[in-house]
Amino acid sequence: MAKSHLRLITPDIEKRTVTPKRLPNADLRTREYLTEAEVERLIEATKGNRWGHRDGTMILVAYRHGLRAAELADLRWDQIDFTTATLHVRRVKQGSPSTHPILGDELRRLRRLQREQQPKSPFVFTSERGAPFTTAGFARMVERAGAQVNLGFKAHPHMLRHACGFALANKGHDTRALQAYLGHRNIQHTVKYTELTSTRFKDFWRS
Repeated sequence: MAKSHLRLITPDIEKRTVTPKRLPNADLRTREYLTEAEVERLIEATKGNRWGHRDGTMILVAYRHGLRAAELADLRWDQIDFTTATLHVRRVKQGSPSTHPILGDELRRLRRLQREQQPKSPFVFTSERGAPFTTAGFARMVERAGAQVNLGFKAHPHMLRHACGFALANKGHDTRALQAYLGHRNIQHTVKYTELTSTRFKDFWRS
């Protein structure tokens, strides 16, 4: 009787399929941001790439301005004012636009990129065929650079945006200024950077 019962239920078990569950980010990575030193290591790693100058500049610009991958891929030369050294940031996800300063090392990189870009394009970052660089291509490049420098976890582009937020918070910038810089409409998205900054209580007990 028991054997007959087993024969009846076995086919159902064999037909049953199990959909693999996506692991939570916490199980895949120990954290969702990069330190300043790690960003520098990623940029250094791109020097060995065929298009190393472009790749390193992409990482630097994404980090300095807290750009999402889509914002970086859609970046155009008309958003950059070389005379005033400013970048007009257009945000996705209904984010607030803003104008950021461009530091000297970044400005030099962008000037060289524009000078050497072939074929010319209205987009800042392009493939060797002149097409706008894709978000998927940028993700692969960041992941590859992270593996080269042995970060110990899988790096992805949004880590650069988080790295920007934490770096600016650690420099003492207040939450409202940080909100405007990152283009957050909801300040709750910005609070995490200032709440976790290592300098939050630096002046406590100081006379």
